[in-house]
Amino acid sequence: MYKFKLTFLLFATLALAACDQNKKPATEEAAKNSAATQPDATATKTVLFFGDSLTAGYGLDDPSEAFPGVIKDKIDSLKLPYKVVNAGLSGETTAGGNARLDWLLKQKVDIFILELGANDGLRGIPVSETHKNLQSIIDKVKAKYPEVKIVLLGMQVPPNMGADYVNKFKAVFPDLAAKNHAQLVPFLLQGVAGIPALNQADGIHPTAQGAKIAANNVWGVLKDVL
Repeated sequence: MYKFKLTFLLFATLALAACDQNKKPATEEAAKNSAATQPDATATKTVLFFGDSLTAGYGLDDPSEAFPGVIKDKIDSLKLPYKVVNAGLSGETTAGGNARLDWLLKQKVDIFILELGANDGLRGIPVSETHKNLQSIIDKVKAKYPEVKIVLLGMQVPPNMGADYVNKFKAVFPDLAAKNHAQLVPFLLQGVAGIPALNQADGIHPTAQGAKIAANNVWGVLKDVL
């Protein structure tokens, strides 16, 4: 177990560094992903996925293989009147997301799916800061679009971050969901994290198959929100 913890932390550190090195300007990266996930012109409402490399599809052959793209295909197959916008940015922290959010809100958002916090956790950023930044993001979205529906995707950090930090970090997401009347996916990577066959070589980012499982975790909640 000790060897596994050290290996997981090494992979996490390398993955985080790789994301930061490959990080593109927010507008460029989000525009690329948005273009990859735009549906037909008949869609009347917008589902915005706002997150980090897990949302952006880091390491996948095609960004559409990331979990938002899998959900887009599901929505399209059911002929639901929604378009999906992928605003994921590799290496993003909650502070970075809070800073780049305003320009994304220039487009109408009906359902806002928030997936941020993992990079905060891997860096050991104080949980209070992560909580504050996520709340600020939620506040901005609600202020701009009072009728928006919010889905919060819970994240967890590896046990080698220390039990106190691990528990406090995990508690951020249900706490925010309850305070803001948001829907909660308890853990985005349930059934994926820690399973080598479902993760890329870094041990952090899902393969295309792992992304499908993550998408199913989200869909279980999102289907009742659409």
